[in-house]
Amino acid sequence: MMADYSYNQVTPELIEAFKKIVPGKVFTGDEINADYSHDEMPIYGKGAPTVLVEATTTEDIAAIVKLCYENSIPVIPRGAGTGLTGAAVALHGGVMIDMSKMNKILEYDKENFVVRVEAGVLLNDLAEDAQKQGLLYPPDPGEKFATLGGNVSTNAGGMRAVKYGCTRDYVRAMTVVLPTGEIVKLGATVSKTSTGYSLLNLMIGSEGTLGIITELTLKLIPAPKETISLIIPYENLEDCIATVPKFFMEHLQPQAIEFMEKEIVLASERYLGKSVFPQKLEGVDIGAYLLVTFDGDDMESLEEITEKAAEVVLEAGAIDVLVADTPAKKKDAWAARSSFLEAIEAETKLLDECDVVVPVNQIAPYLTFVKSLEEKYDFTIKSFGHAGDGNLHIYACANDMDEAEFKKQVADFMDIIYKKAAECGGLISGEHGIGYGKMDYLAAFAGETSMRLMKGIKEVFDPKMILNPGKVCYSL
Repeated sequence: MMADYSYNQVTPELIEAFKKIVPGKVFTGDEINADYSHDEMPIYGKGAPTVLVEATTTEDIAAIVKLCYENSIPVIPRGAGTGLTGAAVALHGGVMIDMSKMNKILEYDKENFVVRVEAGVLLNDLAEDAQKQGLLYPPDPGEKFATLGGNVSTNAGGMRAVKYGCTRDYVRAMTVVLPTGEIVKLGATVSKTSTGYSLLNLMIGSEGTLGIITELTLKLIPAPKETISLIIPYENLEDCIATVPKFFMEHLQPQAIEFMEKEIVLASERYLGKSVFPQKLEGVDIGAYLLVTFDGDDMESLEEITEKAAEVVLEAGAIDVLVADTPAKKKDAWAARSSFLEAIEAETKLLDECDVVVPVNQIAPYLTFVKSLEEKYDFTIKSFGHAGDGNLHIYACANDMDEAEFKKQVADFMDIIYKKAAECGGLISGEHGIGYGKMDYLAAFAGETSMRLMKGIKEVFDPKMILNPGKVCYSL
């Protein structure tokens, strides 16, 4: 059994102490917007913080956290609130630290190909700024307006992970405020280390439960000079997914390979008010699509690659290959892909999701199994995801169900598909994390020994359990 941790209430005296540390940046009661009580998946619970603090410096955060530690007050770090597992929700009240105002790109070190940023910088802002420098930050999650601190806290890799790797591969160093209020610097501007346990990598993916990331040093690469995208329609999802391993077998090295079912594409196009993906070709109703991007230094070599890719996919059952080779076409195609979640949310009253990851050769049989379950439930199932790395986004959607019944049915559904993912050699989450909503599934998947080790790590970093309590591995 875990120890019984109890918290104190935030007193007026503490609020005044906070105000002295960050004048004009402390909010209480009705001053706190209701959006701070939930993330993008409210079904995992809501909880309003007692106090909201807009942080602007590492030292201010450290001072606030130190007071909270001394007084046993919960602290919840929050970025843009775009998470999908309830990780940045104040389930036990306390003090929420809003990192979004720490949004400065501090400096580029072009000789070492790194950039130093505050944790509240948005992914989109770094992407655009780096491009102006002729550089690329490869991690590319679908939510472009998440903070980089949030991305690192969940190790959200996104669409380009198939070629360039995950967020973890691009974090060189960070500044962290520990639950005690101590400030530590982890990592360095180097590409190799055998210097003790990797506390840097432990912090990546810890979802704000071990420390508050305030500053990051991130690896960059020279930006490819050209990109080209292919929209590849198929009659059915099975043929679509079965094509994916052939890209690698033919050494084609795509930057991104996304799969999507027809229903979710139509929802996205309704949401955007623009039709991009064909619904019928050569008399065949299209059931699924691949969206594939290649990058390189010149268009001539890219055209050779796309010609080879077209041969491969047509031989594997694709109905056609549509080339998006102009900025407008590429923008429209990827705008449709990037709007999937927003499109689902716009048309759905009750929503739950998972982002399992399975080996690439297991994607087709796994998704076939998941779709076969739909007849058992009163909700519909929609899926899309990163076909190149096996990270699948599966949504349970309903409009006419009682919420309690929806939750009951979804819990049964999720239990089945998580177990199936494990049987396929996969994992619970590829990038969304565990947060609050997926804790029971993690415990069942990881087993007693692994959970004991994770809880032990949490206890070492946070002996009073004040930092983002009740998330990931430690129930309260």
